[in-house]
Amino acid sequence: MKIPNPFILLSGCCLLMAATKIEARVWKDASGRELEAELAGKQGDSVLLKLPDGRTVPYPMGKLSLEDQAFVRGQTSAPAAVNSTAPVTSSPRKPLAQRTWPQVVEVSASSVEIKAISEDAVNRKFVYQSQAFEFSSQAKLADSMMKEIARTFEATKTLLEALPWGIECRPPEDRPRFTAALYETREDYMAAGGPEMSGGVYDTSEKTFKIPFPSLGLQRLGKTYTRDDDYSSGTLVHEITHQLMDEYLPFLPKWIVEGTAEYTEMLPYKAGIFRAGSHKNGFKEDVEFWAKRENFTPSIEGLEKMITMNRAVWDAQCQTAQDMRNMYHRSQLLVYFFCHLDSDGQRFIRYMDAVFGEVDAMRKFFSDPRVERIPGGRFRYPSELSPPDLNPETAPFKHLSILVAERPWPKLAQEIMDAYKSIGVKVTVTP
Repeated sequence: MKIPNPFILLSGCCLLMAATKIEARVWKDASGRELEAELAGKQGDSVLLKLPDGRTVPYPMGKLSLEDQAFVRGQTSAPAAVNSTAPVTSSPRKPLAQRTWPQVVEVSASSVEIKAISEDAVNRKFVYQSQAFEFSSQAKLADSMMKEIARTFEATKTLLEALPWGIECRPPEDRPRFTAALYETREDYMAAGGPEMSGGVYDTSEKTFKIPFPSLGLQRLGKTYTRDDDYSSGTLVHEITHQLMDEYLPFLPKWIVEGTAEYTEMLPYKAGIFRAGSHKNGFKEDVEFWAKRENFTPSIEGLEKMITMNRAVWDAQCQTAQDMRNMYHRSQLLVYFFCHLDSDGQRFIRYMDAVFGEVDAMRKFFSDPRVERIPGGRFRYPSELSPPDLNPETAPFKHLSILVAERPWPKLAQEIMDAYKSIGVKVTVTP
């Protein structure tokens, strides 16, 4: 291995590496799961692992195998003359002026290559990995079947990173990959906490996407599983979007949380390819479906209330399945307007960039080794640090002024109706 410099400071490190670039190797955690990555440094009690897709993520050193812990100790030097509290920084971001709406987004073949990690028939646990996801299944699935499933997950990640919203998809800080749990029956799914009326759910407390086989289009044929040819991936894309945007959720009002997921679900998708440039066709197909199948006429009653609605009020508005669907549709109406019918989407791009500033500040705060997490989602920190605003009554609404842009509510309501009229869709909006 060539050593061009005695020390190399790798992106996001708070500790300089002795020697230089460490080549990629296979890591194991304490339970035997494997991951290919480069060692990019240390951060507090975590190692920084550079994944094949270029992202650098922290992973608790104590959760690595003893052999890997010894390897890290042998590769890293003391942090002499280095700011040991320097936080992990985000990768360089594309300037706002250079962000455009993509036409076609296709997942790479390499990201959906499947690796079987472990197979435990007795405990009904079969673990598979793609590039950015780890799947725990209750039944053994052929590599080709897992590849089909992983393709939708990886394609949704590729889409979110391609949209001009500026989303950086990072798994939870203690995991090298996003995780998904696949349940053989709906009964298994609900026993694991899946909501009774849902086809799949992102569990924010466990940071895991949960879904039963039927919702993945899997049906049993003899001793194996096959894929339903009529399977639709819409709900899956919706929930994966929540998972990939997990860090952003505390800083978004509920209508943007659901509206962005409805937006990605709306885009025409097939076999790993999103036709993002056909968003108008996808939107109009949804509007037609609402009228024919769900008895919903495009409308937003009380624009100000909808945009400034907190979580408690939102939940109160979603007491029945029909009420919830209506709220999702209104959220989609608003997100689509701000993305494509209002200032060419520039206000929404600027808004999401401001939200990213909150996410980045949160990342830096919690990566500081002086911040101590304690049970119950609480944390301790020295008085000289400024914690992020995670108050659900204030954090989601901090940057809404970018979208509203000082427009009185009656004026904004009229602009929404006029904008939809210009593309042949009738929407009724009251201030």
